[in-house]
Amino acid sequence: MIRMTDTDTPCLHLVYEMWDSMIEKVKKVIYRYEGKLEDEESDLYSVIYDILIARWTKENNPLHCLAHSLNPRYYSKRWLEEGVGREPPHKDKEVSKMRMVCFKKFFLMPEELAKVKEEYSRFSSCSEEFNDPDSIHDRWVVSPMTWWTNHGQSAPLLMSLAMKLLSQPASSSCCERNWSTYSFVHSVKRNALTPERAEDLVFVHSNLRHLSRRTDAYKT
Repeated sequence: MIRMTDTDTPCLHLVYEMWDSMIEKVKKVIYRYEGKLEDEESDLYSVIYDILIARWTKENNPLHCLAHSLNPRYYSKRWLEEGVGREPPHKDKEVSKMRMVCFKKFFLMPEELAKVKEEYSRFSSCSEEFNDPDSIHDRWVVSPMTWWTNHGQSAPLLMSLAMKLLSQPASSSCCERNWSTYSFVHSVKRNALTPERAEDLVFVHSNLRHLSRRTDAYKT
């Protein structure tokens, strides 16, 4: 996942689907190796599944769910029919919960929040202006940015948010920055630190750097 997302091209809206597909592929490989049917239980898969879900829970961000919700492709009939059990983002409980968390943070005014929810309702259900055959067809054919540019004018708040998120690249630079701090703390000459102590020092070092940026001296 780090390799797939460590790129300069926008892929924030693809992360949630990548994780979902990866878990399904892992299940197929394990079940094929063990010669089991899909409705049977696998002890090996249960262990690996718990590891993957724990990692996903740790790395998941509400923005992944919001960007997933604003990708028109995930509402198209062709995408829904490609995999078993797929459902559009507005019918997914986890995605819907995280989407509302983001909406409330982005739109603090009650009037704007109500308007963007109404716009999303029309977008997700392909109703009113979004019920145009050309608009529905393009959900699968063109890129998300192109689709919003051509068909999103009737939902200005949602369109503005979609254009920001769908153009965002994901990068592992934050991980690499953390590793650089760790190598600064745990060096060749200072190698007797326990992993717990080293993690605590990295945590303190990183947060002190963030706090220093709020000082007047840093701003000037």
